[in-house]
Order: sequence, then structure tokens, then C-alpha cells
Amino acid sequence: MSYLIYPAATAVVLGVLVFVHEFGHYAVAKLCGVRVEVFSLGFGKRLLGFTRGDTDYRISLLPIGGYVKMAGENPMESRTGDPGEFMSHPRWQRFLIAIAGPAMNIVLAIGVFTGVYMSHFERPAYVEQPVDIGSVLPDSAGARAGILSGDRIIQVMDISNPTWDQFAPKIMMNPDQPVDVTVQRGSQIIHTTLTPEATGKERIGDAGLLPVNPVLVDRADAGLPAYNGGIRPGDRILSINSTTVHNMQDLIDSLQAAKNNPTAVKVLRGGKEMTFTVTPELADADQSGEKRYRIGITRDEIKQVDKLPFQAAVYRAYSECKTNSILIFELVGKMIRGKVSPRQVSGPIMIGKISGDAARQKGWVPLLIVMAIISLNLAVFNLLPIPILDGGLMLMLLIESVMRRDIKQEIKERVYQAAFVFLILFAVVVIYNDVAKTLPGLS
Repeated sequence: MSYLIYPAATAVVLGVLVFVHEFGHYAVAKLCGVRVEVFSLGFGKRLLGFTRGDTDYRISLLPIGGYVKMAGENPMESRTGDPGEFMSHPRWQRFLIAIAGPAMNIVLAIGVFTGVYMSHFERPAYVEQPVDIGSVLPDSAGARAGILSGDRIIQVMDISNPTWDQFAPKIMMNPDQPVDVTVQRGSQIIHTTLTPEATGKERIGDAGLLPVNPVLVDRADAGLPAYNGGIRPGDRILSINSTTVHNMQDLIDSLQAAKNNPTAVKVLRGGKEMTFTVTPELADADQSGEKRYRIGITRDEIKQVDKLPFQAAVYRAYSECKTNSILIFELVGKMIRGKVSPRQVSGPIMIGKISGDAARQKGWVPLLIVMAIISLNLAVFNLLPIPILDGGLMLMLLIESVMRRDIKQEIKERVYQAAFVFLILFAVVVIYNDVAKTLPGLS
């Protein structure tokens, strides 16, 4: 039954986002006096609905979007001069109708983030801290750039004194591209360049730099080495055989070095340091059958939880949406220039997986955050200057306003035909990416 969560969560997320987007177009069209003929959730054959006034409100067969059909909306149709037609209205009104959909998605994202930040704003504690390097993976981009454990990155590209929340996107968005960084090592300032490696199915950049993110014991399994040695939930692991543990990777590496020998594990419990002797055991690390030494704990993460007042929550939500929007436009620009892989773009299949994974977590907050992020992505995508999309219509209206006359009908027809073919090809690529990232080995 748990697998039913995925289609249910997808239907809820996409249903809300599509309704909000189309309602934006619908509401402004009504205010401007444009006759709305159809308000549909989904495409294809009409399944059910009702008619009120001039509008048929319906749910259609294919639940992958929705649309609002306005009278005289299609520029390739001949005009009748009816004052209720879309093309009979001034350009500024048509522009407002076009931008209303993406605007509503942005408002939804800000509203959801605001509600989340006011009720339960939780995130890993390290993400808003300076970029202090806990460990550097061997033979990684960071290692080749000469970065060491204990260094602090005080400049990455155009950002001074970045936090991990600011540093990580710069690395992820620049696979196989040189990134200028400035490192502080004690009193020494070092300028270097690192080239993040394209990794994973999405080919995102990875520098192999891990934060100082202390290991808290969430669970110690009875009968396994940690529990038998005296380690209990709530303990913070400080060191293994006198080697400081900055993060989970340090713990794993130290255990592999210790093998099955008695190992001194220092922990912090209730403000006191305590040392236990634990003997790691060899066990399967994952489904691949790879074996790794372990002590039988599940880690927890130090998190910061706040309840922001309304004004602070709105400002934080606005800042979050602004930052993410800039990143999306940057990603699109880099993709056009061939500097990032199209695999970073996800479509309906991955949206379903992400939504389902969020719905399976405790509480509503994870699913609401996913909904806000997807809503923002939907808004930005629709603002791209591609004909058929809202952004394309807005661009044409701006061009016509500058020219003070309509673009020729034949030109519009060719532009819309080319845009339609482009969007079909784009949809094929996106769906293929989703399938490739879902099926093992295909990517």
C-alpha cells in the first residue's frame, strides 16, 4: 500500500500547482472582461465537470497539467471583433493575463515557505555556518586543488565569506568548470582553483569537500559492537583511536583503518567525555554486497529548529525564492551554453518520486517544501521567452508594443510551430532523463 503514496502525492502536488497557475490566468482574464470558455485540470477527453456562465469547468483524462481556454486566444485564428475575445483587449491587459499564472505560483511558493518557517523551520545546523572543511576525499577536486581539512573557504567566485548553503550550489552548478576559491589556513591566505567533477546520474559538480558535521548516535543496535561497548543514543562521537571525527565519512574511514581490532571510541555524553572500547565487525554495507567494517549505529544530525515571526518568515521565504529563481535561470543559461548536462532537468516521473519520498516522511512539512520548490520551478519555466509559454507571449507583446503594431500573422505561425516542435523534443529529453535516472544502469 505504501507505493500508492507516490501517485497520490504526485496528484496532490501537481493538482494544487496547476490549479493555482491556471486560476491566476482565469481570475485576471475575468477581471479584464475576457470570456473564458474552458477551465480544465488535465488534458484530453473531458471526464466530468459543470458549466457556469460561459465557462466549462472540467477535469480531463490526462492529469499532467491543465489549461484555461479564452475566446479568441489563438493568434492563428481569425478575429471576429467580439469585445470578449482575448485579442480584442489592449496589450497591457493581455500581458497581465499572461504573467498572472507564474505570479500565482511564486505567491504560492512564498506563502508555503512562510507558513513552514513560522511553524517549524528545520535545517542541518552546518548549512548556515562558514565553509569550514571537515575532511577532503582522496583524489577529489578539492584534494587536487590543495585544500586540507581544517581550512576555511572565505571566497568562492563572487561570494565573500560564504556559508555552506551558498557554497554548495556554486560547486554543483559548475561540473568540469574551473571555480576560483580563496582559502584561509591559520593566518595564511591561499588563492586556488578547483574543478568540480561531474558525478552521479545528474552529472552535478562535486568537490569532495565535507563539512564539520558532528556524528550523533540516533540508535545503537542491541547485540552489535557499539551497544555492547557502552555507546548509547544521544552520544556524540568525538574521535576514533585519537583521530578526530568531523563527520560521518571520518567515522567510516577510521573504522576501515581499525578493521576488527579493539578500538577506542571517545564520545560526549551529557557534557562529559567518555571513552569506550569497541571492536568493529565486517558486514554488508549496501545492496551491492560490498563489505565494510561497522559498529552498528544509526547517525543523527545536529539540526537548527526555529519558529520565525511573520515578518521574518516572509522575508526569509522571499529571499529563498529569489535565490532559487536566480539559480534556475543560471542553470538554464549554462545548459544552453553546454556547460551543464541536460540530465540535471527532471520531469513528471522524478516529480512523482520526489513527492512520494517527501510524503513518506513524518509530518506535512517535507511535502509542503517540495510543493513550494516545484511551484517556483514551474513559475520560472513558464517565464522563459519561449512561444506557447507565458514568457513567450509576454515577449511578443513587448516587441509589438515597441513596434507599435502587431507582428505579421505568418511570422507568428512559423514561430509557434517551431516552438511546438522544440517543446515536444524537450519533453522527450526530460522524460528520457527521468527514466534513465530511475532504471539502474540505463544512465
